[in-house]
Order: sequence, then structure tokens, then C-alpha cells
Amino acid sequence: MTGLKNKSTPIFFLDDRLVFPPVEHASPNGLLAVGGDLTSERLLLAYQSGIFPWFNDDSLILWWSPDPRMVLFPEKVKISKSMRRILQKGYFRITKNKEFEAVIRHCAEAPRPEQDGTWITENMIQAYLGLNRKGIAHSFEVWENEELVGGLYGIDLGHIFCGESMFIIRSNASKFAFIKLAEELQEKNYFLIDCQNYTKHLESLGAEQIPRAEYLKLLKR
Repeated sequence: MTGLKNKSTPIFFLDDRLVFPPVEHASPNGLLAVGGDLTSERLLLAYQSGIFPWFNDDSLILWWSPDPRMVLFPEKVKISKSMRRILQKGYFRITKNKEFEAVIRHCAEAPRPEQDGTWITENMIQAYLGLNRKGIAHSFEVWENEELVGGLYGIDLGHIFCGESMFIIRSNASKFAFIKLAEELQEKNYFLIDCQNYTKHLESLGAEQIPRAEYLKLLKR
């Protein structure tokens, strides 16, 4: 691993060694390192260190650790009146890890007007399928009758769930998945859901920004 300096921030290029630089070296926008690979071992080390991959299909692997960090404390999830009615009337049902590959591929295909393409490349899909087989990556699927209409997936660290992406086919389906995830994690006494970066949608569901240092303290507990 080497660090090449630009105007103000070192850019770390990863080699075959299973190591990341300290997250305090990340640039102001959160970029920490470039390169490496997507093996299960490296991905797990990244999440355990407060780092995640995010890159386009035509770029090198980029590793990020933003400050502040967008998180949801499960007990603070916001449920609107309309969502409460949906929860009560049983419009949807939820399953877990029944269709992991379908969920991640739907997430890869979901339109994202604010982004140029998707970061969920075929290599990423195969990497997370490997983590799912190891019991580390999980999916939550939302069904309307027998149709898959929404869902999410992420990395389960045992006390923190690192959310990666959601998709929606039917209105409110992804919200339903997120609320059900938060309820399960609250029952299991998880500290938080890592949402990574700020969005208005996540804020509307109760997520908030905290300093990266605070996130790392919770991560290491």
C-alpha cells in the first residue's frame, strides 16, 4: 500500500496485502483508498473498519469512509400514519434471505437519477453473493402476494447492520423493508443501521448524521 500526495490529501493505492490505511486519512468527501480486490476477507475487514466500496463499472475499486456518517438507531425509526396503516393491514409480507440474488440484481437495475449508472457491478454482485453464502450478507424481501415488489440487502456485523441498497417496485415496499429491518434489529439490541451517506429519504425514515469517530466507537464495542 502506498500513498501518493495530491494538493492536500494522500491517495492510498492498495496492493495484495490485506490492510487499509487509517480512516482519518480519508479525503473531505470520504475517499480513502483505491484498488485492492473484492474478496470476502477484504470486504469484511473494510466493514469492520468503517470502510465500504463504491465505484462505477469502468473505474478502479474505490474505498470510502465519510465523515459525518449517516446512521439509524433502530429505536428512532420514523413510521408515518400511512405506513402504520400498511403495516397493520398486511398489504405486504417480509422474508429474509429467500431471494438474495434477486434483491441485489433489482438494486443494481434500479434507476438513480442523482447517480451516473450503478456501483453494483457484476463483480460486486458475485462478491456479495459470496458473503451471503458465508452468512454475512443478508437480504430482506417484500412480497405482494407472490410478487417480489421491494427489498434491501446489507452486511451483518452482529451489532451493526451495514445497509447497502434498496429497491422498490410497488409504492412503500422499500420503506416496509427498512422498517421491518429496524424492528428486528431493535429486538436483537443492535446499536444501529449504517446508512453510509445522507439522503432526504433516509432522513425521513429517522436516520441522522453522526461524527465518524462516534460511529467507529460503536463499531469497535
